[in-house]
Amino acid sequence: MLTDKNKHMKKYTLPIIIFILGIISFITFGLIGSEVSEDGMLIEQFGLIPIGYLLITISIIWSIIILIIPMFQKTNKKP
Repeated sequence: MLTDKNKHMKKYTLPIIIFILGIISFITFGLIGSEVSEDGMLIEQFGLIPIGYLLITISIIWSIIILIIPMFQKTNKKP
């Protein structure tokens, strides 16, 4: 049986995974590195940078939405 804490953390599972994927994207870009070919052209995996920023931004926005939605929901709890 899930406790309230587990239910609360379960909501954040996907945003955390997406955030970690964004960080992995930056780490991968750093590990792959870049090089200059003999004709002077820069060779790098530039696409990993905007993907990393996109994933991190999505996870932050998603987390903020998860925090804000309960504030606007009506509570029907009786004391």
